[in-house]
Amino acid sequence: MRQVVHIIRKNDMEKEKIQTLKLELDYELATLFDAMTNNSEEDINKSKERLNEIHQQLGELNALS
Repeated sequence: MRQVVHIIRKNDMEKEKIQTLKLELDYELATLFDAMTNNSEEDINKSKERLNEIHQQLGELNALS
């Protein structure tokens, strides 16, 4: 029984993490758009790096599912 509860809790935490990452993804895409609009290479590169990190994290979580 404890194992079932542990699995359910772990699954719920992973779902919450995925939702959080999706929100971060949306925010970072908006940030990238602003950086591109302002022609700010530094901000563009920062956003691209963060988007890559989010992509990797989502990939890891989906691989666990």
